[in-house]
Amino acid sequence: MAALLAALVLVHGTVLRGPTKPVCEMATPCSEPAAGVVLVFARGGVKTRARTDAKGRYAIKLRRGTYVVRTAQVATIGRGLEPTTLAVRGPLAANFLIDTGIR
Repeated sequence: MAALLAALVLVHGTVLRGPTKPVCEMATPCSEPAAGVVLVFARGGVKTRARTDAKGRYAIKLRRGTYVVRTAQVATIGRGLEPTTLAVRGPLAANFLIDTGIR
């Protein structure tokens, strides 16, 4: 059991959604934390989930490897989650953006 836990590494970061308005200004943020979003990390048929907190932060322990990442929510407009793949080689800070499609 300890060997299995030792093989896991911490992946953490922030998920933002944006743009949140049609015209972005330099002095005003054009994205916001994506609270309550469920990230799904898939590799070799195994899916692991992490939920963002109120500030869009998440943390999850994963095995080393390359994962396809998506959200559990269905995107109806925009490009959705970016990036869609994640290479985990060791402890990692990985941030994501959910494109809202507002232009």
